[in-house]
Amino acid sequence: MSDTTVKLSDAAIRRRMLAEFWFYFSQNRGAVVGLVVFTLLVVVALFAPVLAPHGAATQYRDALLLPPVWQEGGNSQFLLGTDAVGRDMLSRLIYGAQYSLFIGIVVVSIALFGGIIIGLVAGFFRGWVDNVIMRVMDLILAFPSLLLALVLVAVLGPGLTNAMIAIAIVYQPHFARLTRAAVMSEMEREYVTAARVAGAGNLRLMFKTILPNCLAPLIVQATLSFSSAVLDSAALGFLGMGAQPPTPEWGTMLAEAREFILRAWWVVTFPGLTILVSVLAINLMGDGLRDALDPKLKRS
Repeated sequence: MSDTTVKLSDAAIRRRMLAEFWFYFSQNRGAVVGLVVFTLLVVVALFAPVLAPHGAATQYRDALLLPPVWQEGGNSQFLLGTDAVGRDMLSRLIYGAQYSLFIGIVVVSIALFGGIIIGLVAGFFRGWVDNVIMRVMDLILAFPSLLLALVLVAVLGPGLTNAMIAIAIVYQPHFARLTRAAVMSEMEREYVTAARVAGAGNLRLMFKTILPNCLAPLIVQATLSFSSAVLDSAALGFLGMGAQPPTPEWGTMLAEAREFILRAWWVVTFPGLTILVSVLAINLMGDGLRDALDPKLKRS
């Protein structure tokens, strides 16, 4: 068989796998809706300077706490109203999408990378190495995630960077345990034994042979952790331990608006709804990925 034929067959297999993935993913209508909303969120974040009608930190001293445009007293220049210092709510929400995506990507990347390394080492070598690593992971999981993240931020100091590091540390055991379980399952398969007999070293076995076959559950976990990272960062921001004012991060916007809940409903409602819709969309998308990637859940 020629190299061209092999390349064509590999391309056909990839196309068939992609078509199969989309078929099972699209069966979940909620997942498709979540994907559409998440795609819109990404577009808004990427083109925030173009889409936002005003700067995120631009203040209009003659337009303090203006209501949305459809309410009496609203102004067409500020479609969703303004906050207590005259900043446009819509513009701050749009720029806030950048921070939410950035937080999710950084947190998941750190937690995924660290969790994969830890899980691979624990599942591959087993014995006392596995016991030590898993007991440390169990210790981290014994604490409520938000409480532990809050303690870590208190130690490291308030700020968006420290908040992301703390949340990543909290999420790392989930990826480590998932990777360990998948590695231990794959270690019993014949292709691993064949690779070992063929002379493959430990690093090649771990990263080239075993890891690619453990990615499906990790992708699903990463998607769900993305939404949790957005939610926890908003919670830390609300508590004053995450992003600091005047950063247009949704949790920080909620914290700044607490004292105006009764007389300016829009400064609290819109950031809260944005967090709700974003987290819900990502979770729905994660459910669809689980259905498409887990063979046990695929319908014949």
